[in-house]
Amino acid sequence: MGHMQEVTYIGGTVNGHCRLKFINFEAYENCISHETQGLSQNHLVVRRGKPFKLTLLFHSRPWSPRTESLVLEVCLGSLSERIPVQFSENWSHPHGWSATIYPGDMHPQSVTIHICSPVHSSVALYQLLVHINTGGHRMSYTVGAFVLLCNPWLKDDPVYMPLDVHIKEYLKSDYGLVYMGTQLNISKRPWSFGQYEPGVLEACLKLLQVSPQHLDDTHRDYVLRADPVYLSRVVCAMVNCNDDLGVIEGKWQGGYKAGVRPTDWSGSADILHRWVSSNCSPVRYGQCWVFASVLCTVMRVLGIPSRVVTVFNAAHDTDGSVKIEEYYTSTGEKIGLSKDSIWNFHVWVECWMRRPDLGVGFDGWQVVDPTPQEKSAGTFCCGPCPVAAIQRRCLGAPYDSSFIYACVDADVIRLIVRDGLVVGRTVDNECVGQLIYTKSVGSDRPENLTQTYKSKKRRKQAGTVRSKARSGQCLADMLTSSSALMSSTPDGGAAETAYTPSPGGVSPGLEMSLNIEGVPSLGESIRMFVTVINQCSSPRVLMEHINAQLKDYDSNPQESFWKIHKEVHIQPFEVLTLHHTIPHSEYESVLAGDDIVNVAVVIKDVRTKERVLAAQEFSISPPPITIEIEGGYNIQMKKEYTVQVSFTNQLSKTLTGALLTVVGSGLLQGKQEARMVLLQPGEKIEKTVSIMATLPGTKLLMATFSYSNSPNIVSRSYHTVSVTTA
Repeated sequence: MGHMQEVTYIGGTVNGHCRLKFINFEAYENCISHETQGLSQNHLVVRRGKPFKLTLLFHSRPWSPRTESLVLEVCLGSLSERIPVQFSENWSHPHGWSATIYPGDMHPQSVTIHICSPVHSSVALYQLLVHINTGGHRMSYTVGAFVLLCNPWLKDDPVYMPLDVHIKEYLKSDYGLVYMGTQLNISKRPWSFGQYEPGVLEACLKLLQVSPQHLDDTHRDYVLRADPVYLSRVVCAMVNCNDDLGVIEGKWQGGYKAGVRPTDWSGSADILHRWVSSNCSPVRYGQCWVFASVLCTVMRVLGIPSRVVTVFNAAHDTDGSVKIEEYYTSTGEKIGLSKDSIWNFHVWVECWMRRPDLGVGFDGWQVVDPTPQEKSAGTFCCGPCPVAAIQRRCLGAPYDSSFIYACVDADVIRLIVRDGLVVGRTVDNECVGQLIYTKSVGSDRPENLTQTYKSKKRRKQAGTVRSKARSGQCLADMLTSSSALMSSTPDGGAAETAYTPSPGGVSPGLEMSLNIEGVPSLGESIRMFVTVINQCSSPRVLMEHINAQLKDYDSNPQESFWKIHKEVHIQPFEVLTLHHTIPHSEYESVLAGDDIVNVAVVIKDVRTKERVLAAQEFSISPPPITIEIEGGYNIQMKKEYTVQVSFTNQLSKTLTGALLTVVGSGLLQGKQEARMVLLQPGEKIEKTVSIMATLPGTKLLMATFSYSNSPNIVSRSYHTVSVTTA
């Protein structure tokens, strides 16, 4: 914003009285003092509970405090408060709005006033008026606007965060990492929160202005915006578009031709700009990490410390039972008969705030989840819920504690079904929420948050959970349709009665585990081994059924692309290891980089018909893309640099229609592409691009590689670039 700003005269007697000409919002000094540099080019941005100053400049006749009083007025919709300007020797912390002139602030043609808002002021764009009173006359001026944000530096603010290093990471940093994949093969992608990009703060304020809460009752909304709990619920609902004029439309199935693939986003600024420029039409498309990252941006802009958190094996509990049922055929193929699901990873946000509504012990990090899964009080939002409430299993704590608890700690009941009957059952109370990650403070390493959600002494024990489907129960009684089940591939043998599991759901005398060897990479064979333990004193004849299925991270798998059925003989008390390999040639037409595979094995005792089941899910690591920047990854603003991007074909086959694409918001105009008709094994495709940053901060370069006979993008790579002013 400009150094000097003209004021608008709106009424009163002018003749013979002091007249206001300009106002200087002292933006440079105020922004440094309030830690708001770069948040807006249009408005002064300050933090509540901390004084900021502005200077009034008068026409030729100076202001005379003996005969003329100054009154400031701050306006928020229909709310307004008049603040008499006082003289003082020392600053004292006010309980309400204050406007003070200190010694040395008076000059012949100007006066500097220090304004302070209450620490519990509402987050909003305020209008500022100046009134000059002389006797019974008044002159009034509209002098401009300023934005008031939460203040995590101030102890009395509900979002107060004691350590500056945490404020730097969780509020000021415009760069983060999102962890994805599976817990056996974790990948990370950078995200540009972009709170210093032009227009982002204004987009965040607009989000509040078009919320249903504001449109329904403006006065009430403005009053409640002082509370970060209220703000987080409003913003959470507005990030998705399911109930309102929200920012992002989610899509998890089908094509993305009507918008942008969720995996193609790398920052929040582009999404928020598109939303504003389209007159609040939803931006297409997002999935959990996109919703969460945009929410994190908005909360940081509003002054609430926030971080993006990934839960691996997150349960989506649709009925509030805190149990997830998974169904497998007797040959080990997973089938989608349950409304519940386990997402390989799910991303939400933790926001830092006190919870006076809940009492001692629930302050600190709160889960806020904008991905539209289930409604909360009639709206698609989730939280804020104290992480401490989840760890302590306080399932009545607002908001949505039971749903979030299930996400990280539900039991998984795996049922083997055949001919409409449950013939095997196991309970896994360790799988869900086994790993919870966020970016470390000041580092790109992950921080493990698992123990902050899960108590060391679990209140549940394996085997104590009863399945909604009792063993032997006809599935037709449980499910509205069991046609998919009835048509599943039988495993052979005579008709059998339903299996009655022993305590804990484990077959008597038979134990099994399934393990993946190493980290599977695209182009290499996938190796796994099954360990079977016969705890009986007699030999056994077993049938092994093993299936591999491609799956999305948030849903049930597709049909099997690889399977094996074979007879196995095991001696008394023997520990038998069965090795299996899926060659690249058997999955290359199905899998691409970062794809997720579900592998399940069912072992059946041929004589007793007892069965045990083990399942494992893992992701395929893509081949790397190399990104090299001339002079390193710290660059200066408005200076040109050369970037070399390359991909080497590490597969054993020739790739047709190879395409290497490079994009970089704030660094590169549009897409840069390199194409090759044929890319031989060991051959390299390269693209040289020139980048130049126009703004400081952390920027992202993203490169993708695909080829025409691949089902998806094969490889994706990111690199962060730190831009300095000099």
